[in-house]
Amino acid sequence: MGPQRLLAYACLALSMSLVGSYVALSKTLVAAFPVLLLAWLRFGIGGAAMLHWLRRPADEPPMTQRTRQLLFLESFLGNFLFSIFMLYGVSLTSAVAAGVIMASIPAAVALLSWAFLRERIAPRTWAAVGCAAGGIALLAPSRSATGPAGGEWQWLGNLLVFGAVLCEASYAVIGKKLTGSLGPKRITAIINLWGLALVTPLGLWAALRFDFAGVAPGIWLLLLFYALAASVWTVWLWMTGLKGVPAAQAGVFTVMLPVSAALVGVFVLGEPLGGTQLLAFVLALAGVLLATLPPGRGL
Repeated sequence: MGPQRLLAYACLALSMSLVGSYVALSKTLVAAFPVLLLAWLRFGIGGAAMLHWLRRPADEPPMTQRTRQLLFLESFLGNFLFSIFMLYGVSLTSAVAAGVIMASIPAAVALLSWAFLRERIAPRTWAAVGCAAGGIALLAPSRSATGPAGGEWQWLGNLLVFGAVLCEASYAVIGKKLTGSLGPKRITAIINLWGLALVTPLGLWAALRFDFAGVAPGIWLLLLFYALAASVWTVWLWMTGLKGVPAAQAGVFTVMLPVSAALVGVFVLGEPLGGTQLLAFVLALAGVLLATLPPGRGL
C-alpha cells in the first residue's frame, strides 16, 4: 500500500467525519436560522471561498454536455436536496438517530447500483440492507428527539434524513464518474455554484423576514465552520480520495459519518444514548461492515 493510497484513505475518512460532525452540529444552527436561509448562507459563504477554483486548468479538457448534466445532478441531489432534507430532518429528530439512519448509506449505494446500473447484489449485501432497515425500524417508536410537538414529529425527521441518505448515495455514484474528467477543486466549486443558484430565490425570501441582529457571535462562527465544511472541505476531500480509490472501496469510509454524528450528539450536544438506540446503531454498523468488507468465497 503506497503513500498515495494511504493519503486517499485519509481524505475519504476525514471527509465523512466532517459530514457527520456538521450533520449533528446543524441542530444548533436550525434553531437559530430558518432552514432555507441557512442553506443559502452555506452556499454563499462556500462560493465566496472557492471563486478562484472555477477557472479551468490548462491541462483540463472542455466539459461535454454529459459532464454538465452530471454536475447539475451532483449538485441538485448531493448539495441542494441533501441540505434541505438533512437540515429539516435533524430539526425534528436527534443527532444520534440521524447517525444511525445515515449508516445505511453503503446499502443505499448498493441498491442504486442494482436499480440504475444493473449491478449484481450478493446475498451478503442484501443482508446488509436488512440490517440497515432493522436499525432504522428500531428508531420508529423512539421519543428522544424534541420536535415542534414534543417529539411526535420524529418519524418525519427520520424520513427526511433517510431522503438525505438517498441523495448522498447518488452523490457518491455520480462523483466517481466526474473525477474521471474534472479535477476535485473544480467539481467542488461548480456544484456549490449550482447549489447557490437553486436556493437563492428561497433564501432571499427567508432573509427579508429574518432579524440578523439577534444572532449571537458564537452562532456566526458555527455557521462559518458549517459552510466551509459542507461546501468546501468535505467535497474536495471526497473527490480527492475518489480519484485514487474505487467507488465500492470508498464506500467503506462512509462508516465515519454516522459514528461522528452520534459522537457529537452524545458528547457535544448532550443527547442520551439509550439501549434501543445503541442496538439500532450496532445493527446499522453491522450493515455497513457487511456491505463494504471484501467478499468471501460464495458471497
